Amino acid sequence: MKYDHLYTEQKLGKHTLSNRFIVAPMTRITATDDGSATNKMRDYYERYAKGGFSAIITEGIYTDQLYSQGYLNQPGLTNENHVNAWKEIVDTVHQHDTAIIAQLMHAGGQSQGNVYTDTTVAPSDIAPKGEQLGFYGGSGPFQKPKSLTKEDIEQIRVSFVQSARYAEEAGFDGVEIHGANGYLLDQFLTDYTNNRSDEYGGSLENRLRLITEVIKDVKNAVGEDFTVGIRISQIKVADPSYKWPDGEESAQLIFSTLNNTGLDYIHVTDGDAAQSAFGEGTKSLTSAAKAFSTLPIIANGGLGDLQKASKLITDGDADFVSLGTSALANPDYPNRLAKGEELKSFDFENTLLPIAYIKDHEIEMDLVKA
Repeated sequence: MKYDHLYTEQKLGKHTLSNRFIVAPMTRITATDDGSATNKMRDYYERYAKGGFSAIITEGIYTDQLYSQGYLNQPGLTNENHVNAWKEIVDTVHQHDTAIIAQLMHAGGQSQGNVYTDTTVAPSDIAPKGEQLGFYGGSGPFQKPKSLTKEDIEQIRVSFVQSARYAEEAGFDGVEIHGANGYLLDQFLTDYTNNRSDEYGGSLENRLRLITEVIKDVKNAVGEDFTVGIRISQIKVADPSYKWPDGEESAQLIFSTLNNTGLDYIHVTDGDAAQSAFGEGTKSLTSAAKAFSTLPIIANGGLGDLQKASKLITDGDADFVSLGTSALANPDYPNRLAKGEELKSFDFENTLLPIAYIKDHEIEMDLVKA
């Protein structure tokens, strides 16, 4: 087969994955009102496990019952009910020899739906650019958030640790800390959403501080075999054209700093994982992560394009590719490709509109060949 190299084994943390295909995290707002995972979510994730993906990274899961929730009907990992609901999903996925990693997310100022509060928080009292996403239940501009106190920041660190412990209790193979796409940790990293004058603001080193603290806190709290990764991007949900101010210089500091935290992998996402990320003729975000760290790299962004995905792996710029819309269109993508079957195009309207909850037609298991 032309793409045999995409079906070779590779380690991610302490786990050996059977191929290079991973399901990317995608918000689907199908949990109960109190954040418990549902049977529909179980069936949704099982499709990917049956379809041949070696690992699944879940949608973003909120970490506390204060300010972290970003969307109504987003799942959480904040209590034993949440643990038990996720455990059924984890056990089902594991029946197909697929790993599953919980993505832990604090929405910060980019929150547009929270059952616990109407207030949002951020590094500084600066509203995110752009507008809320309609297909995730929001409308209009983001509200002005409350600036976090030192006590708030300490609580956030504790909540990531507790959620990671809950993920371990539920049987997940690891957690991915969400440091991308304009959510809270990325708000600390971003120059225009962080005008703090304390140790969490100012220099890039300071703006990285909370990310590195959360990583180290989580690593210290979980077992040695429990994988801990991070997702990083320049682009944001509400500001997709954002670039780090100093380009590759910033990338070198960010990725080399992350490399020294004890992480097991870095997951980078861009609109096109193969394109120059910092201006014409520069490295892609993927190749920068590989150049400036020694960790396994998961690449995300337009990699349903097999030529791009294949080249990233063969060139050594990435170790895995994560698929989002291509996985939604083809939950059996790895099996379909291996059998030489035609890959389907993503249908945005029938999948994510009018609201991006999981639709019944998406979980008809007979459409997915084991």
